[in-house]
Parts: sequence; C-alpha cells; structure tokens
Amino acid sequence: MNKNKGLQIVLNAFRMHFMLIRPTLLAILLSLSLQAHAADRTMVPNGMAANNSDSVNNDQNGQASASRWSDTVQEVMMNALSLTGIRYTYGGKNPDTGFDCSGFVRYVFQQAASLTLPHSARAISQLGQSVSIDELQPGDLVFFNTLKTAFSHVGIYIGGHRFIHAPSTGGGISVVDMDDSYWVKRFNGAKRLDEKLISPKDAAAISAASNQMSE
Repeated sequence: MNKNKGLQIVLNAFRMHFMLIRPTLLAILLSLSLQAHAADRTMVPNGMAANNSDSVNNDQNGQASASRWSDTVQEVMMNALSLTGIRYTYGGKNPDTGFDCSGFVRYVFQQAASLTLPHSARAISQLGQSVSIDELQPGDLVFFNTLKTAFSHVGIYIGGHRFIHAPSTGGGISVVDMDDSYWVKRFNGAKRLDEKLISPKDAAAISAASNQMSE
C-alpha cells in the first residue's frame, strides 16, 4: 500500500515537472521542425534559376505554411507529447486506462481541437485531406499497415520525419523515426485534419461515428 502510494507521488511529481518544462520542449521541437521543413521547401533542382514568379510563389507558400502553424496545431503537439510514456492498452481511450493508436489520436484531437474522431484508424483515414509524404506538416496524421491490413495503425506527425504513436507491441506512447525500414515498408498515406479542410460530409461522418460508438 505504502509502495503504491509512494509510486503515485513520484508519478504526480514527474507529471507536474513535465507540465512546467513542456512549453520549452515544444518550442525547441517546433523550431527544429520549422528549420527542417524550410530546408526541404527551398531545395530545387540544380540549374533552375529563380525569377519573379518563383519569389511570388515562395511568399505565398510561406504565408500558407505560417497559417498552418495555428494555435490548434501547437495544442495538438503539446497534448500529444505530454502523453509520452503512457502504456498501450487495446481499446484504451484516456490516460488512466492507457491508449491504443486510434484512442490516442482521438483523445489528443478532442482535447486540443474539439474534434471527436471515430475510434478506428481506418475510419479516421477517411477524413480530412490527403497529403504527400513530402508535404507533411506537424499535426498531420500518418497511417501504416501493421496488421496486414491497410490503414490499421495511426500516429501524429511531429516534424523531422518523426511521429508519435501508441505502439501495439508493448511499451508506451513514444516518438519514432518514419525513415526506419519497418515504417517505410508499411506507410499507407497521410491526412490533414484542419477544420477548414474537413468537408461538411466529413463532419457528418465524424458526428455519425461518434453517435454510433458504444463506449
């Protein structure tokens, strides 16, 4: 009994400490992600000369990129990273019970963006706008085939070719490298769940899925 109480005190102290330092950690992460993304965007084929049209396009791209870095995306990132280490539980949907992959994503977007997503990686993959791997932005969702079924696993992209997820083989919520051969072979695609990019049809699907959930 005393041992459990002591462990709970330690865990609470750790969580309080993490809450204090997470803005600093997030600032570092966002800075690195922005730098990496900016470097990718500025790479052009050798011999291609810049012109006025390129400058205009770069300005527009810069404005569009900046608009994506909304407060909502930052909240998504902070919420996701603050859950690092929480154990995997099949069907789990909150920090107390643990999370499975879709339960983790669903919880983060509910808390950060007030979006109620279906509790299924495949169902979530039907929402939002598809983005190529070269156009990934932090906050986008990435999908993988981990159960011999397409779109059977989902995580949240955090930049720098990394994503955070609830693994299905033990352990807890963690950040992994998308360039790892395991994930490269199983990558199915990515989606962006921005309120402006979710169509009325998608919104209805989210609502219907939520209403049908028995949990």
